[in-house]
Amino acid sequence: MTTTTQVHPEAPATAAVATPARTVRPIPTTRLVGVELRKMFDTRAGSWLMASVGIVTVLATAAVILWAPDEAITQGTFSTAIGMPLSVVLPIIAVMAVTSEYSQRTGLTTYTLVPWRGRVLNAKLVTTLLVGVVAMFVALAVGAVGNLLGSAITGLDAQWDITLGQFGNIVLANVLGMLMGFMLGVIFRSTPAGLVGYLVYSFVLPIAFGTLAAFQGWFRDLQPWVDVQFAITRLFDSSMTAEYWQQLGVTTLVWLWIPLALGLRAVLRAEVK
Repeated sequence: MTTTTQVHPEAPATAAVATPARTVRPIPTTRLVGVELRKMFDTRAGSWLMASVGIVTVLATAAVILWAPDEAITQGTFSTAIGMPLSVVLPIIAVMAVTSEYSQRTGLTTYTLVPWRGRVLNAKLVTTLLVGVVAMFVALAVGAVGNLLGSAITGLDAQWDITLGQFGNIVLANVLGMLMGFMLGVIFRSTPAGLVGYLVYSFVLPIAFGTLAAFQGWFRDLQPWVDVQFAITRLFDSSMTAEYWQQLGVTTLVWLWIPLALGLRAVLRAEVK
């Protein structure tokens, strides 16, 4: 008895249907900036810190009206009085804009949704500078109101003695201060450490340099080339000469731009925990 094996022909293979790859649009930069701006107001500390900009502006204006001599009630006096305290508050906002990702442990979520950290840092930087510039224009408006009110109280004509160039110098000084805070934020990535670093940069080092210049003649001429706060402060109350601009460029290169580049490189390479 023989057994016949029946072989069935194989069905012809059908070509695999290629499914189109899903394209996901990157998150727009404007949305990232909006998110970073909202983060500044989300927490109670952030809300009060942002509110302190307006509070400081009003208090400085009131102080000029109450205690400044009548002949000093000018727009320039108000701009200087408002700009100095803002130069302390605004860098703190810049520090916390960066360190909040680490202190509040939102970095994992942020960098998962936006894997390229450079875009997040760009959004934080744009937001920081936007807040600083807007704060200065608000301060200018409040100072103008204070100037009108002060002139009405003293009976003198309102003095609009601040030029566009002088106001630009004040804005530049505060922008450099905010960049300094941003730099400390990317270097330390910790709110306490960043704030301590800011205090050292803004108060300890200037006092040390000033003391050294007062007692050591050889350092007196060298101070403008190594003391970044000394160079930035000139933007508030001095007519900037070519030498002053050179000193500002040298000091910011050493104390701001080089550390900022190192801090950005560290953020892009560091592990987020």
